[in-house]
Amino acid sequence: MNYVIEMLHITKQFPGVKANDDVTLQVREGEIHALLGENGAGKSTLMSILFGMYRPDAGSIKLRGREVDIVSPRMANELGIGMVHQHFTLVHNFTVLDNIILGVEDTKFGLLWKEKARQKVLSLSEQYGLKVDPDAIISETTVGMQQRVEILKMLYRNNDILIFDEPTAVLTPQEIDELMDIMKGLAAEGKSIIFITHKLEEIKRVADRCTVLRNGKCIGTVNVDEVTVEEMSEMMVGRKVVLNIEKDECKAGKPILDVRNLSVNAENSDKTIVKNVSFTVNEGEIVCIAGVDGNGQSELVGAITGLLPASSGKIILKDMDITHKTIRYRNTHGLSHIPEDRHKHGLVLQYTLAENLVLQQYFEPKFQKNGFLRFDNIYEYSNKLISEYDIRSGSGPMTTARSMSGGNQQKAIAAREISRSPDLLLAVQPTRGLDVGAIEYMHRQIVKVRDMGKAVLVVSFDLNEVMNLADRILVMFKGEIVADVKPDEVTENELGLYMAGVKRGGAQ
Repeated sequence: MNYVIEMLHITKQFPGVKANDDVTLQVREGEIHALLGENGAGKSTLMSILFGMYRPDAGSIKLRGREVDIVSPRMANELGIGMVHQHFTLVHNFTVLDNIILGVEDTKFGLLWKEKARQKVLSLSEQYGLKVDPDAIISETTVGMQQRVEILKMLYRNNDILIFDEPTAVLTPQEIDELMDIMKGLAAEGKSIIFITHKLEEIKRVADRCTVLRNGKCIGTVNVDEVTVEEMSEMMVGRKVVLNIEKDECKAGKPILDVRNLSVNAENSDKTIVKNVSFTVNEGEIVCIAGVDGNGQSELVGAITGLLPASSGKIILKDMDITHKTIRYRNTHGLSHIPEDRHKHGLVLQYTLAENLVLQQYFEPKFQKNGFLRFDNIYEYSNKLISEYDIRSGSGPMTTARSMSGGNQQKAIAAREISRSPDLLLAVQPTRGLDVGAIEYMHRQIVKVRDMGKAVLVVSFDLNEVMNLADRILVMFKGEIVADVKPDEVTENELGLYMAGVKRGGAQ
């Protein structure tokens, strides 16, 4: 069998953890090869080695039968290998176009020749259904837009070996369908695709073969059409996983969050994004906000959490008007927030795991005395959360947050926010980047918060998650609530119509 890529007996060790332990991965030309494993199983490390970001401690890489030593991402690109990273590698103060062409710029008479690049980007954008504004500044774009930019970067370079690391994590169902079609089309053109995802149904939809990693070791490679979703999940986690969310009937109590006629402008702009929105979230209830990314969800969350000012209206938390209160005030008066962007708003990446776990409590007496941190108590508390939430880190509480896998970073944020027993848990894309075992655990924790009589507000682009987790669903379209429905009263297709603005109503 001729393989395009062979990673043979790859071993890579970091302080306190063996990320890859004698792993072999072989990819054929024109196939979509899924790479599956729990958070921290070594998938991203293996792909970072293939892309030249890390050097293996042992093992070799062959490209079309010839051994290669990939020492940098630039060299990987020259060899035709492209990668869409789980955590975006974009320059935030550059435009979309500047980011796509960065490193492969065309020049004319010694000056940047952007018009040719612009036409190519617009052509690729139209060809693959990846709509972008070439002139938009990255820092002002949505997470979904940034994902599309990353994909276009790779397509722009005409790479024929494509690595997709969690590419659908922030896409809507319609966008995921489009991406699946794109991937199939690319494979049909003879391109080889390595597809890292935690969504087993996506593997079933597009992948030809699947290699499973567990604790840094290769468990095996299977033909996708010969195994079930349940069998793949068991290979990945080493046990049977409950894929359906189990919860008792909702027993909603009094309102905990009361949003009244709220309007919010875009950051650094007078443009109104959230328009006169009103809704409540009651104790003992999970309310999910569904909608296509970019319809005001981020701005709504920003206003509730204090990250953005409200231009009009009120936000009431437990009968307290918090509309103009500080972020700390909200955090110490019953609000917990699992943010959409874990790097920007969730973690201080250069801090240790322990420091991140007490970010909102370090000033409390149990964690400080006379202005000095009590690290013995902080480490004790951190170890408790690490154990409870199965946060995998090479050096325990001393692990730098930046060095942890995306999924374990997410679990750390969830541990910090849920453990504070909030009156209102606001979770935005809470299972983004998590494996099926971790998703199962996260959903159980959210339901547990609800069953304790607390209020839960979830923003998710995953319709399956919304339909299964929610007691009540709000749909946002162009900054307005266009539907307020119960999951047993609506189909996924109907939700999609609300999300697209085709249908309105359904308010309770």
